[in-house]
Amino acid sequence: MEKPASANASPAGIRPASGYAGDISAQLAYEWVLSGDAVLVDVRTDAEREWVGYVPGAVPLAWKQWPGMAMNEAFDQGLKTAVPAGMKAVLLCRSGVRSVAAAKRAAELGIEAYNILEGFEGDADAQGQRGNIGGWRRQGLPWKQG
Repeated sequence: MEKPASANASPAGIRPASGYAGDISAQLAYEWVLSGDAVLVDVRTDAEREWVGYVPGAVPLAWKQWPGMAMNEAFDQGLKTAVPAGMKAVLLCRSGVRSVAAAKRAAELGIEAYNILEGFEGDADAQGQRGNIGGWRRQGLPWKQG
């Protein structure tokens, strides 16, 4: 028996993903954090947050550490500590790539995890520069530098 088309539809604003709860916009992630439904976890390196900017109130928990981009051995425990049982985790990186890997790992740990599309800096433009197309900063959401 075939399911009606509506049975396959995902909740508004959530793109289905393989291995984690889904992909969402920065705006939706921000709304969830404001409403207390989710914890924002910034999985960029400490250097990226320091040099490029950070989101006030986000949990800083690198997926990989600079230099060398070695896996952060403390990631699993840090994530379990940061995200209370029953809450969603919304994961932010530079462009939305590392946060996919981190969301998959979070799902393996039993956490409802979402990747934030376009990340903090957005996609690269025709000149290969970030910050001009999409991303948390470009959308005017709260962030600080320095």
